[in-house]
Amino acid sequence: MTFAVGADAYEAFMGRYSRGLSAPFADFAGIVAGQRALDVGCGPGILTEELIARLGADAVAAVDPSPSFVEAARARLPGVTVAEASAEALPFPDEAFDATLAQLVVHFMPDPVAGLQEMRRVTRPGGVVAASVWDHAGGRGPLGVFWRAANEIGGEVVDESRMPGTREGHLAELFEAVGLREIATTVLTVSREHPSFDDWWEPYTLGVGPAGAFVASLDERRRTGLRERCHAMLPEAPFSVTARAWTARGRV
Repeated sequence: MTFAVGADAYEAFMGRYSRGLSAPFADFAGIVAGQRALDVGCGPGILTEELIARLGADAVAAVDPSPSFVEAARARLPGVTVAEASAEALPFPDEAFDATLAQLVVHFMPDPVAGLQEMRRVTRPGGVVAASVWDHAGGRGPLGVFWRAANEIGGEVVDESRMPGTREGHLAELFEAVGLREIATTVLTVSREHPSFDDWWEPYTLGVGPAGAFVASLDERRRTGLRERCHAMLPEAPFSVTARAWTARGRV
């Protein structure tokens, strides 16, 4: 899936949660100085920044299929190779990296097995492939309240609960399918405090991802109804949203 939105919109919508995921995800993947790493589906560069902090810009590369995100990542992260490419067609030679990571990306891959096979291909023998995906199937990702409210107001709702990797154990199944070894899984949890309901709600109006597309599809009456239902389902502000992500790693 290509996100046809600006980097600032993505940062406001999902970056507020994914930024807190990056460090524990990199820890789980075993990212340490001296390695060379690739960030697949880098978006505007949130995980990429964490990798740079650990490895240095010259040891990090990144790819994303969205031109706006590639442009933003290149501007924000000088010295890093950022390519416009999909996970299924990585523009790197075999065994080029010690670690290849995909944060919140597998469920948006048109062909997740092909994408993970490519991640495996560009990782050296003994290197690590790692991925994380929000627990959308269990309703415990950061968008859980939103999608519950959307289903309650009725209409045609296509949420993210059936997407690849969003249910418990599915990432491990995908890793096994591409022949990765020593597969390990964990659940990573992040929390974000919202000072007001509007702070939580407004990013949903920016058109980012399936949730943003759903809001944009509603007429004014139904959009107001969705907003009011979300408000009723959330605690009084300030409140925190806690989200968990299924996470897996495997060795080549």
